[in-house]
Amino acid sequence: MSDHFFVVTGGPGAGKTSLITELCRRGLHTIPESGRAIIREEVASGGDALPWADRMAYVERMLERDLRAYEDAQALSGPVIFDRGTPDILGYLTLCGLPVPPHVAAGATAARYNARVFLTPYWEEIFTHDTERTQTRTEAETTCAVMREIYTALGYEIMELPCTDIASRADFVSAQLAL
Repeated sequence: MSDHFFVVTGGPGAGKTSLITELCRRGLHTIPESGRAIIREEVASGGDALPWADRMAYVERMLERDLRAYEDAQALSGPVIFDRGTPDILGYLTLCGLPVPPHVAAGATAARYNARVFLTPYWEEIFTHDTERTQTRTEAETTCAVMREIYTALGYEIMELPCTDIASRADFVSAQLAL
């Protein structure tokens, strides 16, 4: 387990990436979400490892990239903030109604993070769609609930982030990292 690795998870459009960007601006090490990068790459190359095409190929790409990022982050000192962690892959499969292959479960649970996981709750005022985030409000709320369940089942303590501006959320996370 890497006690200095912290995960920010939750549903789409709840402010995770904005928070990660602010924490990076403040000088913390941050690791971007793999899913969005894979979508961009696959669309650009005409690939099909996409949530709307080949979900299992998408899962394999996320797992590979997330485990590599976890390994690479071992060299960093101080807190490292991940925009989603490997357990999010289990949540994704659950949301899609797909079975979790044993190697995916093993990979997603092998990379342990700090026991405290930051959850961005669904927040109507900031929820938006974009070309990579196509989920509805209901899907966003369900995603948040599933991520809470997955991380809790894996023994993590959920710290729900306040629905407030990015700077205040970053202050909240920073205060927790100092504990």
